[in-house]
Parts: sequence; structure tokens; C-alpha cells
Amino acid sequence: MDDEPVPNDRLRAAMDAAGLTIEDVSARVEVDPKTVGRWVYADGRRPHRTTRTLVAELLRVEETHLWPAEKRPASSPAVAELVHLYPTRSAVPFALWTDLIRGATEAVDVLVFSGQFLVEQHDLLPVIRAKEAAGVRFRIAVGDHTSSAVVQRAAEEGTTGGLEGRVQMMRRYLQDVAHLPGVEIRTHGTILYNSIYRFDGQALINGHAFGSLAGQNPMLHIRHVPDGTMWEHYMRSFDRVWDLARPEPTER
Repeated sequence: MDDEPVPNDRLRAAMDAAGLTIEDVSARVEVDPKTVGRWVYADGRRPHRTTRTLVAELLRVEETHLWPAEKRPASSPAVAELVHLYPTRSAVPFALWTDLIRGATEAVDVLVFSGQFLVEQHDLLPVIRAKEAAGVRFRIAVGDHTSSAVVQRAAEEGTTGGLEGRVQMMRRYLQDVAHLPGVEIRTHGTILYNSIYRFDGQALINGHAFGSLAGQNPMLHIRHVPDGTMWEHYMRSFDRVWDLARPEPTER
């Protein structure tokens, strides 16, 4: 239904970026924690104007970003897709990665060269096993460490041999889940313009600048909304690489 409440992903992302919990915001703006929780997860309603101003100042973002006006211009679907912009991948809160990874109930798509941090920092493999058993579909495209694109990228970022090693490590990690029916692992040798991490209707998009490490580049947090364009743009990009990628042989 059109009037069904939806979570305020922008507010949640801004709170995560500021390192503040629901209880923190509640204390700072003098509002009951249950009310703040409803703003984030349930109501989808706009607080009183004075309260909106206090929250926006606390989180250091524009009020209209957290609570867009009800009457929006024709271009608003694309604007509404952007949940948050992080200056670097390293600035994305650990809690957001955890929420997205563990909250997926339908599909997870990952396009990277390595993505080793997903396993070593976010313990991805046990999550894949549990969620695959619950019906979640995984498509993970990692680099081919022998491809010219990976070798060139390593040289450009000043990690000759290092990136290739991380890619090999990730491919080895993924062998532990590659045999599962709901998990597809492929390797690709395309130029990686963006790393893509899609979790159901939300995604983190890590653009890549020449000569910089992946963790140093900005990260877009976007969500799927009706008539939006960014979501379809990046998902088409994923599918194009996926179609070119080669299925990874399993060791089992």
C-alpha cells in the first residue's frame, strides 16, 4: 500500500555516521527513545519542525535530506535514492555493514576485485551459509588475479603483487561456500569502475579514482525506489559484468 510506513534509511545512516544511537539522539533532543525509534524504523512521519531542526543540527546534515518535503519536484525519485554519501569506504560505519549483510532476506550481489575485508572484518562466510539455507541468493564476482585489469590496477595504486594476492585469498575463502546451491561465484577481468555491494533493496557503491586505494574512495549508499534511475544504472552495470564473468570451479 502507498501509505504503508517505511524505515527512514537516511536518518539511520546519518545517526550511524555520527556514531549516535537512538538513546543518544533521544537524550540530546529531549524526546522519548521510543519516539526516535519510530522515526527511524516504523512511522515514516516527520517530527515537529523544531525537533527536525535540532536533529539535523545534531547529525550535521540538512533537514531536507533527512525529511524531504512531501511535495517533491519531478526529479525527486532519483534524489530519494541517495541515503548517504560517505567520503571514503573506510568511513562507512561498521554497524551499517552489519545491518545490511545480516538483514538481507532475498538477494546479495557483490562485484569487486578482492573484497577480502568482507570475510576478514565482517565474517561473511558463516552469514552466507546461514542465509543460503534460508533461501537468500548470492552472486559474487571477484577479479581474475591473472587478468590485465587486475595487474594494471595493482600497478596504478602502488600495490604491485599485493592486489593479486588479495584476490587469490578471496577466491580461496569463497571456495568454502561455492558448492552451495544458492551461491554463485564468478571471476572477471573487466576494468572495475565501481565496486558494488547490493543487499536486497539497498546498495553501497564504491567508486574508484585513478591511483587511489579502494578504501580511500567515496561510497554511495543508495536504495531502490519507484522510478529511480541510479539503482537501475548500477544494477545494469553489475549484470553486464556478471554476464561476462566466468563461473568459478569448485573444489568439492
